[in-house]
Amino acid sequence: MVSMSDDRAALSAAAQDQAAQSGGVGGAAAGSADGFVDITQFKHVRRRYWGRYVASAAILAVIGYVVLAFAHGQIEWRYVARFLTARSILTGLVNTIVMTVLAMALGVFLGVVTAIMRLSPNPVLQAVAQGYVWLFRGTPVILQLLLWFNLALVFPSMGIPGLLEFRTVDVMTPFLAALLGLGINQGAYTSEVVRAGLLSVDTGQYEAAKSIGMPRLQALRRVILPQAMRVIVPPIGNELVGMVKLTSLASVIQYAEMLHNAENIYYANARVIELLMVAGIWYLVVVTVLSFMQSRVERHYARGAGRASGRQ
Repeated sequence: MVSMSDDRAALSAAAQDQAAQSGGVGGAAAGSADGFVDITQFKHVRRRYWGRYVASAAILAVIGYVVLAFAHGQIEWRYVARFLTARSILTGLVNTIVMTVLAMALGVFLGVVTAIMRLSPNPVLQAVAQGYVWLFRGTPVILQLLLWFNLALVFPSMGIPGLLEFRTVDVMTPFLAALLGLGINQGAYTSEVVRAGLLSVDTGQYEAAKSIGMPRLQALRRVILPQAMRVIVPPIGNELVGMVKLTSLASVIQYAEMLHNAENIYYANARVIELLMVAGIWYLVVVTVLSFMQSRVERHYARGAGRASGRQ
């Protein structure tokens, strides 16, 4: 007992000495009557994050090196500014946006249909949907584009023999081949996104819709899909951003999208880096706008989900 009292007295004296050295008025009260120490009277030492400082300095050094390399490299920036609004580049930009919208529309339509088929009790529909997803997710997009573009080598003519028949080479233009290749491939990926969204809805919603006499398709359209949208929208937005960049693959089948037109220009004037910079700038602009729109849509559905959970 004597030893414990001595320890408390020594600790209180040390606290008072620390308070006296810090010069605080209230420091004299650092040791309370029962011998406990008021740690708020001690001086706060700011922690130094040396790892962050070193990493930040290294990143800034790399960025500075890259900026200097582009500033002093063999790049004529006046050509970048000149071709940024060139007619051919802007035409390619419009074609890129059009292909993105149409291919995504086709992909979303096929994805919804395929997801419903995957969840159908009909084993034939399930097998067809699984085969479609397996085939188009298992092969590269550029391979599918080339196959569609060269479809005339397998089917020289299409239609109903004797009634309505036309040459495949006349129909399978670069635009149609790009649309089918990108859209059908996107449908395979979108189907998995939609299926995950449908599975996220509680099964009680299906039963409730069935109990009031709703057919299965009507229940999906009126009850299930609206609730699944908060799960479906974010990945679909990412797929849309990815589709903007995937359209550049259509240049291999001579579709006049932005990268294809930029290539045609630098084949003529040898300004390779300048034209690639122009294409990169426009891709960043389009992706930035789409990302902003995606965030607004996600916020809208997040508010809806919050209201629904509040009612529950």
